[in-house]
Amino acid sequence: MPNSFSRRQFLLRAAGAALALPLLESRAQSGDALCPMRMVFIMTNMGVIPRYFFPEQPGKDYASTPYLDLLSEHRHRFTVFSGVSHPGVDGNHSSERSFLSCAPRPGASSFKNSLSVDQFAAEQIGPKTRFNSLVLGVGKGHMGTPSTTRDGVQLPCEHSPAQLYRKLFIQGTPEEVERNIDNLRKGGSILDFVRNEARGLGKNLPARDRTRLDQYFTSVRELEQRLEHSEAWELKPKPSVSAPAPKDIPDDGEVEAQTDLMYDTFRLALETDSTRIVSIYLGPLLVTAKIPGVKNQTHALTHHGNDPAKIEELRRIEEAQFRSLNKLMSRLASVSEPGGSLLDHTMLLYGSNLSNANAHDTTNLPLLFAGGGFQHGQHLAFDKTRNKPLANLFVSMLQRSGLESDRFASSTGTMPGLEV
Repeated sequence: MPNSFSRRQFLLRAAGAALALPLLESRAQSGDALCPMRMVFIMTNMGVIPRYFFPEQPGKDYASTPYLDLLSEHRHRFTVFSGVSHPGVDGNHSSERSFLSCAPRPGASSFKNSLSVDQFAAEQIGPKTRFNSLVLGVGKGHMGTPSTTRDGVQLPCEHSPAQLYRKLFIQGTPEEVERNIDNLRKGGSILDFVRNEARGLGKNLPARDRTRLDQYFTSVRELEQRLEHSEAWELKPKPSVSAPAPKDIPDDGEVEAQTDLMYDTFRLALETDSTRIVSIYLGPLLVTAKIPGVKNQTHALTHHGNDPAKIEELRRIEEAQFRSLNKLMSRLASVSEPGGSLLDHTMLLYGSNLSNANAHDTTNLPLLFAGGGFQHGQHLAFDKTRNKPLANLFVSMLQRSGLESDRFASSTGTMPGLEV
């Protein structure tokens, strides 16, 4: 990017906003055209075996590891992090609630979640597309998605690629469209009624109850905005794609095939600009994966007690996840767009709320960040005792998406070492 461009000009370009910069000669020569920037957050809630993921050496000349070997063709397209976590986030498996919000003490009985980074971005970027965001899941056993509204309410997860495809690409009949709009308007009327009934309660309530009522009104306003957004898009034709409708794989043991199918389906959503924000949560926790050499239930294997046989089974499951990630990156990279590929215009964060699931460790999280036009091909290694906040990466992602955000949750700035 030429040095003469200001940060604000760059942010507008990265946003792919309606307020676009003029096509300048210097930009035309570089072939870098305006294109929307997407965000994809993928969380596996069972950690990874650290020694098979983390490189020993920092920098660009790091020696690869067994899991990173499975992504070797994309080495120049991703950055591996170590020494990164969420300050104050503990709680063993409960930490998955805070993976995107950074809210501390998720295991405490008094825990109150906060706005997740995907939904923070969705509030500002989402109205440009039919769907503000997609919240997806593969496998069962989740405590609940870490995608949360401003008042900390977890958003539901779509587990069916077939349903997702229908939502994205199957156009309803005129009668179905009218019925959907009527239902949306009825929902708005109900919200008006409930809000009016509750408004008179706030005058004589104690401070704590007034706070709860304010949170309730915030939820009502968020839902009203989503209903208005849905109604506006209901009248617009959905995009058409050449890919056939997927058929769901009902057996959760077929975890690799399920993951590949969901990845392929949400990739179409990015390709058609139906959404620019996707969050996906990987399991399964409570079944035996149908992968050669795996005989035990996945969650039980994460508590392997350093048993070599169990570690080998768990390794096979985690290798399947990295094979799926490799296929996703390949397919994103194969889609050409003005100024690069779909992967160049997609920031993809893959990681876990746990480092070593055997010890329920929530520090030094396994994190891989790909795409988005950043200079990758490196291992950014930070202090393994005093970790960098993962929220710093979130701030870098938000700014790359065109949002003037200097802070998010526990951030102390942007993530050092990432260059565009």
